Amino acid sequence: MNDIAENTLDIARQENVTRILDAAERLFRHYGYSKTTVADIARDLGMSPANIYRFFASKVEIHQALCGRMLATAYQIAYDIRHQPISASERLRRYVETQHQLTLDLMLDEMKVHEMIVVAIERDWHVIEKHIDRVHDLIAEIIAEGIAAGEFAEQDPVVASRCFGAATNTLCHPQMVAQCLAKTNRASVDELINYVIRALKK
Repeated sequence: MNDIAENTLDIARQENVTRILDAAERLFRHYGYSKTTVADIARDLGMSPANIYRFFASKVEIHQALCGRMLATAYQIAYDIRHQPISASERLRRYVETQHQLTLDLMLDEMKVHEMIVVAIERDWHVIEKHIDRVHDLIAEIIAEGIAAGEFAEQDPVVASRCFGAATNTLCHPQMVAQCLAKTNRASVDELINYVIRALKK
């Protein structure tokens, strides 16, 4: 098979994968992850379940791919903020504020999506871990630039990034955000962000 034919097959396969993921996400959002079956996804697309299984071995695998796609969107947002021409402190602030708002908009306002994320955290932890590692790398780069500019105190940016992530986790983790949203005895978004940025300067 020549390169052109292989490329055509790759494009066709990717188009089918995208169609399946789009349909799955639409049904997961409407009916919930637990109530949607592979047969439902196939019916929505006008194809047989066997055709779905040509691309994904199970509903779990479909969910993993969807989770990866959602996290890729979140990562791209973080990547774009990391490269903005503003101070390190402001980039860190924007990152947390944006991720917090994304959690509110995408994962809490639509509870069926929240269910998808909870299931991903419980079952597909390696997908989440890979995302966390990539985001930690971005944050470490921002902190390293802040140190070089004299904005932050001398410290190990890798360790600082992990601590920054742990300290702001309650603003970005869907389950924690859901649990703390209505509580009045928790630090506000601004209070927590100001606190962790001050810690980097000491």
